[in-house]
Amino acid sequence: MQETQLQQYSLSKNDLILDPYRKYDLKVKDLEENNKPREKLIKYGPSALSSAELLAIILSTGTKKEEVLRMSNRILKEYGEKTIANQTNPKTIEKELDIPLIKACQIISAFELGKRFLSNKDFSQKTIRTAKQAFEYLKDMGNLPKEHLRAIYLNSRYKIIHDEVISIGSLTTNIVHPREIFKPAIEQSAAAVIIAHNHPSGSLKPTESDIEVTEQLIKTGKILGIDLIDHIIIAKNKFISIPCNYSF
Repeated sequence: MQETQLQQYSLSKNDLILDPYRKYDLKVKDLEENNKPREKLIKYGPSALSSAELLAIILSTGTKKEEVLRMSNRILKEYGEKTIANQTNPKTIEKELDIPLIKACQIISAFELGKRFLSNKDFSQKTIRTAKQAFEYLKDMGNLPKEHLRAIYLNSRYKIIHDEVISIGSLTTNIVHPREIFKPAIEQSAAAVIIAHNHPSGSLKPTESDIEVTEQLIKTGKILGIDLIDHIIIAKNKFISIPCNYSF
């Protein structure tokens, strides 16, 4: 009887004993699907992720001796978020953090890209009151090989508070739904919206779809109390404005 009980409570080699006094680092593969960094980003957006989770997505994989999420947490803890964001020498990070040089290059490239975008788009200093000002802000769209629809969100003083690419592809009511335009406006508490899209063909003539989309967005904006104040078509270094019956 005693031998049977011993056999009953013996552990196989596949059983795991957790020490309650030891801290365990879960691997990405051990997390529930909705808690994995990439899946969280897709489902909830970047604001739902910790800095370590965002860094883990950039690094993509860990090493043989260190899983990617654990590596990300260690990097930020040992180096400090502000310090590593301003580091420019990948060999220094490689040496000081004991990570592969390619990982160090990925980290520096990601932070440098973010800094460049921020320096080029200082939203707090941009005010748009005319179609020409909107074009000056968006003229980089003129040479894009595909048609992009972009929305600029303004506060009550016409300062830019958000800028987002809504869709890529031909502009039709089947592709562009008002909720895609106005959801960010509601989230950002915007008072007004300017939309713009480019014509890679070089033609500035509005299509029937351009007019139809504009009219649909004007009606939706009136219901929501968020004004669509302009719709700009950009081709190369030129632009036209589709009237939205709104004055600044």
